[in-house]
Amino acid sequence: MTMAAIALVLPMMAQPKLTKDNIDEVLAAMTLEEKATLVVGSGWGSMIAGITGGSQILVSGAAGTTQAIPRLGIPNTVLADGPAGLRINPTREGTKQTFYCTGFPVGTAIASSWDVELVENMTKAMGNEVLEYGVDVLLAPGQNLHRNPLCGRNFEYFSEDPVLSGNISAAYVNGIQSNGVGVSVKHYAANSQETARDHNDAQISERALRELYLKNFEITVRKASPWTVMSSYNKVNGEYTQQSYKLLTSALRNDWGFTGIVMTDWGAKDGTVKAVQAGNDLMEPGMPFETQRIIDAVKDGSLSMADLDRNVRRMLEYIVRTPRFKGYKYSDKPDLKAHAKAARAAATESMVLLKNDGSVLPLDGVKNIALFGATSVDFVAGGTGSGNVNKAYVVNMVQGLENAGFKLDESLKDFYQKYVDFAKINPKDIPLGGTGILLGEAKVEEAPVTRAFVESKVAGNDLAIVVIGRNSGEGADRQVEDDFDLSATERSLLSNVCNAFHLAGKKVVVVLNIGGVIETASWKAMPDAILCAWQPGQEGGDAVADVLTGKVNPSGKLPMTFPVQFTDHKSSYNFPLGNEPSGTSAFSFMGDNTRTSVNHVDYTKYEEDIWVGYRYFDTFGKEVSYPFGFGLSYTSFDYSKPTVTVAKDGSITANVLVTNSGKVAGKEAVGLYVSAPAGGLEKPAKELKAFAKTRLLAPGESQVLSFKVTPYELASFNEAANRWETAAGTYTFCFGRNVNDIPVQFKATVKAAQSFSVSE
Repeated sequence: MTMAAIALVLPMMAQPKLTKDNIDEVLAAMTLEEKATLVVGSGWGSMIAGITGGSQILVSGAAGTTQAIPRLGIPNTVLADGPAGLRINPTREGTKQTFYCTGFPVGTAIASSWDVELVENMTKAMGNEVLEYGVDVLLAPGQNLHRNPLCGRNFEYFSEDPVLSGNISAAYVNGIQSNGVGVSVKHYAANSQETARDHNDAQISERALRELYLKNFEITVRKASPWTVMSSYNKVNGEYTQQSYKLLTSALRNDWGFTGIVMTDWGAKDGTVKAVQAGNDLMEPGMPFETQRIIDAVKDGSLSMADLDRNVRRMLEYIVRTPRFKGYKYSDKPDLKAHAKAARAAATESMVLLKNDGSVLPLDGVKNIALFGATSVDFVAGGTGSGNVNKAYVVNMVQGLENAGFKLDESLKDFYQKYVDFAKINPKDIPLGGTGILLGEAKVEEAPVTRAFVESKVAGNDLAIVVIGRNSGEGADRQVEDDFDLSATERSLLSNVCNAFHLAGKKVVVVLNIGGVIETASWKAMPDAILCAWQPGQEGGDAVADVLTGKVNPSGKLPMTFPVQFTDHKSSYNFPLGNEPSGTSAFSFMGDNTRTSVNHVDYTKYEEDIWVGYRYFDTFGKEVSYPFGFGLSYTSFDYSKPTVTVAKDGSITANVLVTNSGKVAGKEAVGLYVSAPAGGLEKPAKELKAFAKTRLLAPGESQVLSFKVTPYELASFNEAANRWETAAGTYTFCFGRNVNDIPVQFKATVKAAQSFSVSE
């Protein structure tokens, strides 16, 4: 029966209009068809039709909507990407107004700040754009762990460590949701690769799943109460996450206390009914056959009305929270200038100084700069895919350095500008909607230059800067050759510049404009300084200049390990290396999950178990290029007076005094790493359990940093007993500059073992 027919049949029946206080009454008044409609999205994008009695675009470029039921006062709500800023179309038919959004630093960048206050302040600005452009839910943050450096979406994600990832994510969520809009934390769970992401089975031990791949989501849920969580495309241990009662109800709701809605990632799968039963409340982007599957299942008894009603009630509870339900009069004119300043500030606090021999940075007495690298012009603000932002501009390195007062070699500027312009002379047309969001403009390859060309730039310049760039995005993973590793052209450029300028007694600085880990061990000895700027958003060039000049003292630290070589990661032996197609992502199976190729990656064995990132490198003494948590400063910091107290309930307070022992003001991030007593489960040598960052300390100034850790946070998961266990004994609390640099530590005893059960 159509909605129009229903309305005719029920003209005299009570038709309550939804309020926050009458959800049960509205639920009781809904027909089966209306209930099934509410838990299925309107289709790709924000075009709504049919049940709403017409068709219109609510917010051009938004990823999707929920469906409206006008007779009951239930409006559509709008869902839009993405993690580095709101992603909507910047132009619209019928108006000359533009609708640009701010491009903020990517996930790996803001995680490198190790500063939850900074992240929350930045995302308050981001969330304001969500509100003022008429969107109800931002499909972000992405927080899957960096299991391997080659995951194509690592730039969106935060860290290889769940404690850092979970706490940065919680700050992100709190900032966005302070605007009265929601988020959808994604991709739950173990979406650690893009290759075959639509069906790949992540085969993970229960311990690794609980301690690593779910733990960051748990922290976010407990500390930030996100409105929604997005279930991922992939399977975990043979079952699609979208259809897993264990993940969506037992862990997420029963154990962690989640009260919002779960929505699917953007693609329909077989098993819609099982998804409803598991606790997946909203099918996105939504297809008519999904609605019909639900209706038919209730009618034939394979889906209980109680399960459907439960999900519908959650949808109604979500809807009454939204700005669209509340009738908020959004302006379509957020303060983009103010938000650009917030993006620039966050970018500067997130950059990681990897090398600074001879204190070449901050630049002093330097006026003329030879700026090398196609990326100096073709600067990467953020990655491609749904993590991209349609921003009004990007400040590249040329502009940033000139804005800071430096004089750049004009012939080099001209050469790289022409090279980039020529490389982009026939850009690929990108369709709106559908698979179009996965297509991004490819990163321009490095321009080959001769040694003689480089030598001709030495005499007229005080210093050389080489910019190395990388980009990646949704739908494909990175490669080792010419991506993780430098290309032959990049190696030649770097070698030629360093040799030529060093022969003249002049310094060379490398700026890494990257979204994730690259190989550094084989070349890092060549330049005098290396600044990892990440993909710092639309203000990137100015933000880099702020750090190079010392306007901002770098305080970022690595949220992941930089290995000596790709194969040093244990996960590298079970990660697709590009020999298998990724299916055709979510968008090829909007019906029966039909595959067009027989050559697919059907499963990935997580044989490294809990030995991910620094947990492996540190425990087994494996050499790295840069350890987890590494980052230099223009000043120095001393750690002293460590203390640890254990309360009667086992909760722990750890303190350390941090003193700026250098000559300029700066901030210091400290990680609290904990080593457990022997005799229990095999554990890493030490694990990050908390972290904190000082305020800006003047030379000679000190600050006490305090860390809180509960017995549950010390626990490991015992698979045999199906519970979390905290062993009794003496723990070592390590206050670290990074995981390999522990200036002070303190031992404390936990007298009684504790255990914590989980839901079946």
